[in-house]
Amino acid sequence: MTELLPRPFVFLRHGETFYNRAYLIAGSPNVPLTPRGESQARDVGVMLRRQAWSHVAVSTMFRAQKTARLALPESELHFYAGLRERHWGALEKTPIQDPMPYFETPEGGESWADFQRRVVDSLNTLLSRFDCPLVVAHSGVFRVICNVTQGHPYGARIGNVAPILCQPPAKDQEVWQLTPWQG
Repeated sequence: MTELLPRPFVFLRHGETFYNRAYLIAGSPNVPLTPRGESQARDVGVMLRRQAWSHVAVSTMFRAQKTARLALPESELHFYAGLRERHWGALEKTPIQDPMPYFETPEGGESWADFQRRVVDSLNTLLSRFDCPLVVAHSGVFRVICNVTQGHPYGARIGNVAPILCQPPAKDQEVWQLTPWQG
């Protein structure tokens, strides 16, 4: 299994989109934030701006970029294609399934192995260069983080703009700790 470098970081999912609100798989389309999603981004920015981030890494997709720009309007943002959401192929714009078929390759879509490899490669590039960066991306990226740190991608969906502190295991622990970041 692919592993993350044992360095802490904070993960932030983008603000609400119309697809999120309708419980549809967005995947690779560049969908906008809803007015609520824009408000969420501005609100979480109050807390995020209290931290001097070593680096703000953002997916190249519009919804993540807009979230980062609204939350951290004075910060320098750095864009990473490897943090893009998974391309779900024929499943895009269809209802979210429970459970999602993470390990299956959807018709015309990206395999889980390829998706996980590009996300982990991007995160490890960041973690090798920066102390506790902020990563603004997508729920699928968080599923990869869960898979490599917890052993599976399943569990409750991460909320929009709910920052998560991702900490490597302490000496007496076996798994990473993924906890709400309080600033």
